[in-house]
Amino acid sequence: MLKHKSTNIFSEISTFFSEKDDSNAIQAIMDVARHLKISEKALSLESSDNCKYTRSLVLQLLLVFPFFMVKNAFHYTDSVLSKVLPCKKDVFYRFMANGSLDWRKILYRINLQLIEKIIVRTDSCTSKDPVCLIVDDSDFPKTGKRIERIGRIFSHVTHSSILGFKALFLCRTDGKTQTVLDFSLHGEEGSRPEKPFGMTREQRQKQYSRERKETEAVQERIEEYTQKKIQKAIDMVKHAIKQGVRFDYLLADSWFTCTDIVRFIKSRHVRCHFLGMIKMSRTKYRFEGKMKGARELVKLLQTRKAIRYSHRLRSYYGQAEVELSGIKVKLFFCRRTKNGDWTGLLTTNTKLDFFETYHNYSKRWSIEVYFKEAKGLLGLGKSQSRDFASQIASISITALQYNILGTVKRFKSYVTIGGLFHQATDGVVQLSVTERIWGVLQELVRIIAEAFEIDDEKVMDTLINRSETFKHIVNIENIEFKQVG
Repeated sequence: MLKHKSTNIFSEISTFFSEKDDSNAIQAIMDVARHLKISEKALSLESSDNCKYTRSLVLQLLLVFPFFMVKNAFHYTDSVLSKVLPCKKDVFYRFMANGSLDWRKILYRINLQLIEKIIVRTDSCTSKDPVCLIVDDSDFPKTGKRIERIGRIFSHVTHSSILGFKALFLCRTDGKTQTVLDFSLHGEEGSRPEKPFGMTREQRQKQYSRERKETEAVQERIEEYTQKKIQKAIDMVKHAIKQGVRFDYLLADSWFTCTDIVRFIKSRHVRCHFLGMIKMSRTKYRFEGKMKGARELVKLLQTRKAIRYSHRLRSYYGQAEVELSGIKVKLFFCRRTKNGDWTGLLTTNTKLDFFETYHNYSKRWSIEVYFKEAKGLLGLGKSQSRDFASQIASISITALQYNILGTVKRFKSYVTIGGLFHQATDGVVQLSVTERIWGVLQELVRIIAEAFEIDDEKVMDTLINRSETFKHIVNIENIEFKQVG
């Protein structure tokens, strides 16, 4: 049982299980977690004097739920963790539904500590790989129509309308470790005024609602719900820079590659670039004084015999320096076979060659891996709480859990606390996350793309997001936990 309510719960858990269990994974997680400074004042987690369990203690417990096979608060009383802190599930439910907690602030305060642990490492200081921010969204399907602010969204995975939220994420990656920095929940208002967000008046009236103070932190999240995702992505990057996060590239897929984001990145005082996939659509670029679309540029390059073949990547490619709304950018076009579809990449770094561009953009898939792993292992986006504040809390806690795991994995797999060494498997240094993706997928994607004459993006989307079998092939960042009890 907990000795004192101000005790660091991670130290208590570590001591408890060191006496009863020899799980190295648990000890490694606790070792990282107990060195985090979770200050109640700094994180606005102050509790009343007569509070039996401080908010800081409750947060610390929630962070370790999945590591001890606690699915949610309902199952807490039957878990081994209840021996450390005996309390009822309502303690956690009240904490999660507290709209005054600033989860964006909490997320950044803890994340910056984890990033600091990583960037001082030798492999980070000597790495030549760029640090990248990645922006992308994901579907969070729901089943309850009475969830606060729930609506219908269009899923690009199922190509149909589903009940749920769109979640926008901002992640940081150095090629080895992914860190979730920020997120927001969004709805899609739709084109039918009589059914905003795809819900009838009767359905909206039955949704959960509660009175909230204008000063509560959750009000900002509620306002984000109707905000355009492009603008919110820009706001997230602004906030990351303000918090001291530095990066070399902002990576995005074709849904977020637009003039607004490109112009925003070019206007930053910190040195950074944009790199994203483009749609081969009607967007016009100025090339040699004339306005041309992506497909027109490809035809022009073919006419000039400026298309090359890379034996290294086994693909055809071409490039052109153009202007997008007065901004100098470089376009790369690529396809696997002579009759395959062309895909395009756009970057504000006009000094990049095709191979560097291709390699850097491959890091964008680490956020897709995050979605897959966090949803499968940690239950990302699966909360069915009706309270919107609880939805925000659940995603925030899951993000922190994933970030802690990423830090533990980085140290456990590559370096001990006492010194630097590389963990070898069969005499080969274990590859980083991005390198593993690159190594496993390169040949497989090439074969599929050539056989069916489709582009790499579609193949990669299918493999990572839709194939359960492929999950076992990749097996990225998958930490096994030994069930205790």
